[in-house]
Amino acid sequence: MSLAIIAPNKDVQEWVDLFTEIDPSITIQVYPEIDDRQSVEVVVLWQHPHGILDKFPNLRLICSMGSGVDHIVSDPSLPRHLPITRIVDPRLTFSMTNYVVMGILNFHRQIFRYIKDQQRKVWDMSNPEIDITVGVLGVGELGGDVLDKVAGLGIKTVGYGNNPKTDFRHPYYYGHQLEEFLKSVNVIVCLLPLTQKTEGFLNIGFFKKCQKGSYLINVARGKHLVEEDLITALDEGYLEGAMLDVFHTEPLPESHPFWDHDRIMITPHIASITNPSAAAPQIMTNYKNLKESKPLINPINQQQGY
Repeated sequence: MSLAIIAPNKDVQEWVDLFTEIDPSITIQVYPEIDDRQSVEVVVLWQHPHGILDKFPNLRLICSMGSGVDHIVSDPSLPRHLPITRIVDPRLTFSMTNYVVMGILNFHRQIFRYIKDQQRKVWDMSNPEIDITVGVLGVGELGGDVLDKVAGLGIKTVGYGNNPKTDFRHPYYYGHQLEEFLKSVNVIVCLLPLTQKTEGFLNIGFFKKCQKGSYLINVARGKHLVEEDLITALDEGYLEGAMLDVFHTEPLPESHPFWDHDRIMITPHIASITNPSAAAPQIMTNYKNLKESKPLINPINQQQGY
């Protein structure tokens, strides 16, 4: 039994060192130098070449190197019978929530306006706060934590998800209630999982249902957003601004219009970064559990895609 790491363009030496430290007997092969595909029963993936998993006849487990699994489930040739696990790390939640709270408060206290005022040497004390209600799309572990922390600041919060939740701790809408949700908020945080249903979710039809002057924060996946529709929504006044950490193409091309738009704040996919020292032990636990026929930790629901 061996483990293969398939993460093109990613330096995985720290992962190899951590796996070996946890289990010195483990056999690790790193793509593209995988010589014995017959022995591979576990693969650890990040942005793997689609179609490659068919090359491992004895594969039994697929592990994501991060909390997201859309890069795996989007593979048309994915063996649907195999279990897939993801990383759950409290530090990821901590970092993501802090990033989102920062974006919310910057809009609430108009920090971007004051940066421009400073550049123009303008002293304007009018309207120092915007009254906000924060809506979070996707109320899993990350979205729920954002709602908890924002509500703790005394800011009104609302959640939205796919399914009804009878005992959710915040006001909540689901499914067909999207328009009602959007009418109740003016800061929208996207933390949806990326699935076939949610790709392109943030489009011009969505933006036209928003309250005029709403603010968008997208920290989920770039493919949730129809990028040209965001430009239209800003130019036509459906949105006041946007803070984006994820994009269709990363790094963002220098020619992309987002760079020069004065109402779009860009960060380079740094809202929450996987910590290998926290992630590697989870993968190794599942490696051991697989050998011992024990239940896996942090498995995903393949039908739901997350």
